[in-house]
Amino acid sequence: MFYEIDIAGMKRNLKLFKVDDDLQIAAFILFGDVEICKHSAEKLLEKAPEFDVIITAEAKSIPLIYEMSRQAGINDYIIARKGVKVYMEDVLEVKVRSITTQSDQTLFLGNDEVQRLKDKRVLIVDDVISTGQSIVAIQELVEKSGGSVVGKMSVLAEGDAFDRDDITVLAKLPLFDGKGNLI
Repeated sequence: MFYEIDIAGMKRNLKLFKVDDDLQIAAFILFGDVEICKHSAEKLLEKAPEFDVIITAEAKSIPLIYEMSRQAGINDYIIARKGVKVYMEDVLEVKVRSITTQSDQTLFLGNDEVQRLKDKRVLIVDDVISTGQSIVAIQELVEKSGGSVVGKMSVLAEGDAFDRDDITVLAKLPLFDGKGNLI
């Protein structure tokens, strides 16, 4: 089964996947869809506050923040990593439990990223916000780094997240019952 979604004037058919017997979700995957990534970046930038740098969690939103940075003429973006890399020094970390993963995760920033966030206006961007826990974790990393979060944005907000007033999104991603009916 599929759900047709309109993302600020661009349509996509999203396949439904079973979470459990009573819940299905429509999978929105930015990887490999250059057209929707470029379109979403443009539409999010139209709504974005003034910012100096964009940050996201590894991995699905990386093409989106790359494209947003490119379109905004900013030669920088930051990725909160899910693992410490050998080149990362003086690492900051924050734990997060996202609805799309099966276990707790930790997000990391190295000193290089911390310095690039310090005293900057930071825009947090994600592909889909469900519970918002990833956004909370990234905000904590930004604040620990001395940056100031000026906005939180996402292409889609799933379920009740759409009604939040602290995020800017392009479209609502509904939830579905076990038979594929809108909840």
